[in-house]
Amino acid sequence: MRMPILASLAAASTLALTAQAGETVTYEVGGETFEGYLAEATRDSKGLVLVIHDWDGLTDYEKTRAEMLADAGYDAFALDLYGKENRPETTEGKKAETGKLYNDRELMRTRILASLDKAREVSGETDAVVMGYCFGGGATLELVRSGEAENVVGYATFHGSLDTPEGQTYDAVNAPVLIMHGGADSGIPISLAGELATLLEEAGATYELQVYSGAPHAWTVFGSDRYQQLADEKSWDAFMDFTGRYLGSE
Repeated sequence: MRMPILASLAAASTLALTAQAGETVTYEVGGETFEGYLAEATRDSKGLVLVIHDWDGLTDYEKTRAEMLADAGYDAFALDLYGKENRPETTEGKKAETGKLYNDRELMRTRILASLDKAREVSGETDAVVMGYCFGGGATLELVRSGEAENVVGYATFHGSLDTPEGQTYDAVNAPVLIMHGGADSGIPISLAGELATLLEEAGATYELQVYSGAPHAWTVFGSDRYQQLADEKSWDAFMDFTGRYLGSE
């Protein structure tokens, strides 16, 4: 049984890592095997949401978010950027895996786009919203800057990396962007959110920037000492409004 969407997120925080009704999807990218997770909409699908994981790799957390999206009427695909069974448990291991992709942006984009193609294949949906958490938020913005993704109608980041690599711009942005940031995020200074807004404004992008007071980095992670329920609920509501606007509503 799927947990009801926002029944509430407080309930999700206790049930989050137990109720999973989706399926594992194995796929190939560049000769390597990856393992994503598909949660299909519990009613007629309103479109596809691609979920990009944080630096832990694809875990039960992203699978739970995919299930919540399925309950909201979307087909959700939680991708895998690291490779099958590659789920680093140490800080050093997580830094190594993210570093590989930060240092090879083309590889990062290739894996995201291949995952998006697979998500469309297994879901049968074309239009998509791409969203990510933490590292996944930074990966989402990498895709935004590239302008390479077709039929993506929106991008969203939750407490994601916000810095812009030297030499990159947002001139190729091709869909609205929603940025959700914690006001108490000591790891990603709020000044970066302002710099990002300036770049998006200069590019003529359609964007929204929301800052949640008192929210530390990774405020959406159920059960952690960083979890902040109010910011989680407000940011999820904002994301539901965003996806409903661009992928359509019932």
